[in-house]
Amino acid sequence: MNRRTFIRLSAAASAAALYHPLSFAESRPSASVRLTLRADRLGNKIGDDFTGLSYESAQLGNPHFFSGANTEVAGFLRRLGSSGVLRIGGNTSEYCYWTPDPTKQTNRQNPESMRTGDKANPVAFGLAVGPDTGKKAPAPVNITPEAIRNLREFLDACGWKLIYGLNMGTGTAEDAADEAARVMDAAGSKLIAFQLCNEPDLFFRNGIRKADYDFKQFAVEWQNFYQTIRARVPSAPFAGPDTAYNNEWLVPFAKQFKHEAVFLSQHYYAEGPPTDPSMTIERLLRPNPKLEEEFAGMKTTMQESGLPFRLAETNSCYQGGKQGVSDTFASALWSADLMYQLATAGGTGINFHGGGYGWYTPIAGTQENGFLARPIYYGMLLFAQAGAGQLVESKLDQLEHAPLLTAYGLRSNTGAIKVAAFIKNLDRSVRLIIDPGQRAKRVTALRLHAPRVDDTTDTTFGGAPVGAGGAWSAAREETLPIENGVAALDLPPASAALVTFESE
Repeated sequence: MNRRTFIRLSAAASAAALYHPLSFAESRPSASVRLTLRADRLGNKIGDDFTGLSYESAQLGNPHFFSGANTEVAGFLRRLGSSGVLRIGGNTSEYCYWTPDPTKQTNRQNPESMRTGDKANPVAFGLAVGPDTGKKAPAPVNITPEAIRNLREFLDACGWKLIYGLNMGTGTAEDAADEAARVMDAAGSKLIAFQLCNEPDLFFRNGIRKADYDFKQFAVEWQNFYQTIRARVPSAPFAGPDTAYNNEWLVPFAKQFKHEAVFLSQHYYAEGPPTDPSMTIERLLRPNPKLEEEFAGMKTTMQESGLPFRLAETNSCYQGGKQGVSDTFASALWSADLMYQLATAGGTGINFHGGGYGWYTPIAGTQENGFLARPIYYGMLLFAQAGAGQLVESKLDQLEHAPLLTAYGLRSNTGAIKVAAFIKNLDRSVRLIIDPGQRAKRVTALRLHAPRVDDTTDTTFGGAPVGAGGAWSAAREETLPIENGVAALDLPPASAALVTFESE
């Protein structure tokens, strides 16, 4: 593209009427950045099962939450894709106990206190369980056959598959085998893998193991549980190590158990703790060296073991999130961008942790009060609307004008070229000039927007909010100017857009 065409497209983009005003009164004048795609150079694939959510195992203490009757939550999941992955685990998985006969009292908890309808017990009464903060040992919860039967009905209702966490922290291998047999029988092909325990590299901090607990001890326990469960359920699939953030455990796990695991899993939280005043929106939106280090370990283990990698639990701020950060529009920009970062690095899937009214939960609410989509959900929605496909080689020039601008090209399974663009700078807008690498007859854009980056209630995608049960359809689709095969898009500060190039 010559300089004259570039200037003309920049002017056209500037003149194009945006459907919302800039949210920041003192934003810098718009600068132009060029994105060049090589449609003939394809990268990593994004599968139909890339997207996922993660919930605490304690949620199964209310057998009616994950059930076919909970059509509202199932609808929210279906909106994010018809082949997603639900992960059951979290800190509470180490305090959930398989109870095949709920009428019999266990030595850990009186099952009578778990009666559905018992208002003294918020889990049993039907309230959604929020993310565990990890500050103290959670109350023990019984998991019954009814919960497992209903879980299968829920998976059928939303079309998703399952990763299921078993209690290796405070449970027995025999109980885990009995529970695994019941889950396998109920879930069938819906089950992707069992995970043995949650964040074992932190067991020494929460009192589950002694201070000298290390990978060698963990590996011995993991092997024992694996063999006991496999003796009962020979075809049971497993994944691991499901560590908090520890490549020093991930690498040896991949070496020792690469023949026993179907994929590798680890966790990632961008910030924390929430009490730290430096954990801000600005920090959340900046590149994170910790993530780059985790991705480096991920790539090494995938190459050496040949196993895929899934980020099985993630979110913005550990210990349940931070109000004013995790529940804001910033989380929408962060979540979608993280999904594409993971896919670009070679990861095969992601599970955003949540539940109840946790500050970072994508779906907030209870069966009694109803559910709603938090801002982070909208970022996942943008990713879902882009769909599965294969990443395209992408290059951004003039990034000094918007150092927090990212953009990803995708050849979708339908053949269309799509671009997901995110500007996380809070003080400047940008004109993105896109060369898709192939001819297009029409270019459209759906915008991810909120009045302010710290807004908690007014996020829209395609000019429309997400309604009850995940109801959504774009209300405003923009047609972008295109000349000589390239298109121009104006991006206000702290915003994003999904651009689709329809081929001739």
